Amino acid sequence: MAGVQGERNHGGQLYKSPVKVQHLPDVRGFSEAKLQKHNLFTTERFFLDVYCLRPGQAQTPHAHAGSDKVYVALEGRPTVEVDGESRELREGDAVLCPAGSSHGVRNGGPGDARVLVLMTPPPEKT
Repeated sequence: MAGVQGERNHGGQLYKSPVKVQHLPDVRGFSEAKLQKHNLFTTERFFLDVYCLRPGQAQTPHAHAGSDKVYVALEGRPTVEVDGESRELREGDAVLCPAGSSHGVRNGGPGDARVLVLMTPPPEKT
């Protein structure tokens, strides 16, 4: 990235180098209370998170009028719902949730689940 120098701040993340590395196996952190969202990268154009879900935890189905979302199963057998249709994922499966679609993810168990989540553009803060 020629011409980029010094520090950059992306959504509260401070980087001193143009190469930003996150090692996905290290991004984990679960709570008994609710699913946990761990942000890897955020810019004005996208965000990339890892969601960590204990068995029984879920993200309530919702929609984003102007944003596409992708869920990628990293670990476990999460279930993704898009417009009322559900699919249990295997590790490595990816699901597109087009803008305007109702979507959510849940972990039916029995083990923990981790899901990589990409959204573009990020939802507007209200």
